[in-house]
Amino acid sequence: MNAPILDRAAFIRENTQLLPSPLVPEIGLHLATEAVALWQMTEEALAEAGLPPPYWAFAWAGGQALARYVLDNPETVAGKRVIDFAAGSGLVAIAAARAGASSVTANDIDPFSHHAMRMNAEANSIAMDIVEDDIVGDPLTAYDVILAADICYEQPLSGQVEAWFRTLAASGRPVLMGDPGRNFRPSERMEKLAHYAVPTTRELEDNDVRSTDVWRILP
Repeated sequence: MNAPILDRAAFIRENTQLLPSPLVPEIGLHLATEAVALWQMTEEALAEAGLPPPYWAFAWAGGQALARYVLDNPETVAGKRVIDFAAGSGLVAIAAARAGASSVTANDIDPFSHHAMRMNAEANSIAMDIVEDDIVGDPLTAYDVILAADICYEQPLSGQVEAWFRTLAASGRPVLMGDPGRNFRPSERMEKLAHYAVPTTRELEDNDVRSTDVWRILP
């Protein structure tokens, strides 16, 4: 049996530094400074460590764009109950809290992400609830605004999430997504809200800047 990392918070502290994200410098996150070393651990090493791919350790372009949009357009979330789906580091959820949301929930199925989000919320002095379950398909009746970023990497998950988002949008609630042109982003019934040139790293992306959009998903 593979030996798990018992203290995930300690692992995060040892492999990250509290740093500002380039497009959202007012929010600090525990980010990997040795991206290649952390990301390119062998599958065997990852399994031995009990560590899923560390999506939580990076400020991805879609999340930065959506966080920037929320901060610059606080009326999007102010006074509303907000959930950040597949939240990773919790950047978008933190931005929603900063923008005046009445309550903020971050969701991810990665247990390392849960620890990272708690640490990032504490570092930014905001309150955040965390939902650890797979919520795809849930009607999310407890929330007024649904936020998501960097989720269109692969099928069939992207298709399942799109169908779910369309259903949520049909209920009249805003469903906003940050995306830097991933392969499986929906191509129809999308309203572009904003465009950003997001500084990135070639260690993670194919360029130093990613052209990134914020979209509202329509029913």
